[in-house]
Amino acid sequence: MQGIIKKILADKKCGFISQEGVEKDVFFSGAKLDGISFEDLKEGDAVTFEVEAGDRGPAAVGVKKA
Repeated sequence: MQGIIKKILADKKCGFISQEGVEKDVFFSGAKLDGISFEDLKEGDAVTFEVEAGDRGPAAVGVKKA
């Protein structure tokens, strides 16, 4: 899937990814990045990812810059 980093919560090393045509944003954890560090991400960056069921709902995994 593709999306845009909408919000970064630097203190918690996580954030949210928005997708065109999808109302709800997807949560991502800095621990689930692929080939990039959390510090390399900025709000507005295009990313690719997969979605898995997490404890609190769907979560992005394998997040990398597009």
